Amino acid sequence: MRTRRKQPDVPAPDGPWNEIVPGLWMGGHEFAGHAGEREFAVVRDEFDVVLSLLRLPGYGPDDGVEHHVWPIPDGPLDGTQLAGVMRLAQTACEGLERRRRVLVRCFHGYNRSGLVVAQSLIRRGRSPDEAIRIVRSRRSPWALHNELFVEYLRTGLATARLLEELAEEVAE
Repeated sequence: MRTRRKQPDVPAPDGPWNEIVPGLWMGGHEFAGHAGEREFAVVRDEFDVVLSLLRLPGYGPDDGVEHHVWPIPDGPLDGTQLAGVMRLAQTACEGLERRRRVLVRCFHGYNRSGLVVAQSLIRRGRSPDEAIRIVRSRRSPWALHNELFVEYLRTGLATARLLEELAEEVAE
C-alpha cells in the first residue's frame, strides 16, 4: 500500500498512530495492517483531543471528544493555512499542559500531522531540526518527507506565513 502522494516509493505506515512525546500522538486515517492490507484508523475515545488535518466521515472521534478540524493540502500552504497550523500546534500544547492525550492526524500520518506535531515540539522548546528528528524517529523515517514542510519549520511558521502573505499581496 502506498500513500496518495506522487511518490510511489513512500510506504504506508505500519500502525495507526505513534506516541511522539508523552501524551502527544501522531497518526493517520489509514495504515498497512499486519498482512499488508489497508486498515482504517478509526478514533473512538482513546484520546482527549483530536486534531485532524483531513476529515473523512466515519473515522471518529466519538461524541464528547474534543475535535478540531483544519483541512490543508500536503503541498504549499497560504498564510491562512499556516495560521491554522500554528493554532493547532498551540491547541496541542495546551492539551499537553492539561495532561490530556492529544492525537494529530492526517491521511497516513506523515506530513501534515508531522508539521503540526513538530511545530508543537518547537513551541515547547525544541529546535526545528531536533523536532524533525524526534518525529521521524518515533513515527517513521518517512515522516516529514515533504521538504517544503521541513523548510517551513526551519524558517519558522510565523516567518513563512508573513512571506506567503507578502507574496499574495504582490501577486494581486
